[in-house]
Amino acid sequence: MLFFTQCFGAVLDLIHLRFQHYKAKRVFSAAGQLVCVVNPTHSLKYAPTRCAAAAQESTEQGVLPPCHHHEAVHDPQLVPCTCPLFSCPWEGHLEVVVSHLRQTHRINILQGAEIVFLATDMHLPAPTDWIIMHSCLGHQFLLVLRKQEKHEGHPQFFATMMLIGTPSQANNFTYRLELNRNQRRLKWEATPRSVLERVDSVISDGDCLVLNTSLAQLFSDNGSLAIGIAITTSKVHSSEAEM
Repeated sequence: MLFFTQCFGAVLDLIHLRFQHYKAKRVFSAAGQLVCVVNPTHSLKYAPTRCAAAAQESTEQGVLPPCHHHEAVHDPQLVPCTCPLFSCPWEGHLEVVVSHLRQTHRINILQGAEIVFLATDMHLPAPTDWIIMHSCLGHQFLLVLRKQEKHEGHPQFFATMMLIGTPSQANNFTYRLELNRNQRRLKWEATPRSVLERVDSVISDGDCLVLNTSLAQLFSDNGSLAIGIAITTSKVHSSEAEM
């Protein structure tokens, strides 16, 4: 019975994943698009983080933890952890941020010029985040969808794409977020912001796709929201390359 239960559960999980994939492909029928099913994560910014817990445990054992504040003179080339979920004290060079996000915070990465970001369980209370990294055009981007209350009792959804790079590098790209369902289409196109500018600042400025609850429900399907994502080089950057 135990063997049967485990196998049956695995089959159900596979069927559910294929069904979610089919729903996203039904909304975005363009061939060749990759579909990534993203489960929600509650933000632990104001709770003890895994790094903090590991630091406390390592200190008790007399071992120097991998995540710690630098007590020496601060290196201006070091950047703080860019994960919007945790108040992680990690610092490192920009080129190793991707490795830190994948290894420490278990953020998945998907490759492809155009992908479909399928966020599940949209009904969960705020604050909730859906996060994935997107590798495209030789760079890595961080896509964040956040459910947050700017006014008490009125949750909103904020979606933005941030380049894991400098602001000047971010200006070379344009990203497009598209919602498409029931003969309705909504697009947001903008220049990505650098992760050095922080996700919280982008949301506070409103420089992102913003959906109220009723609009999000209009484009969702059984609690899942499919967002088509496309990244291109900016026209200015392309013209300079041709010259």
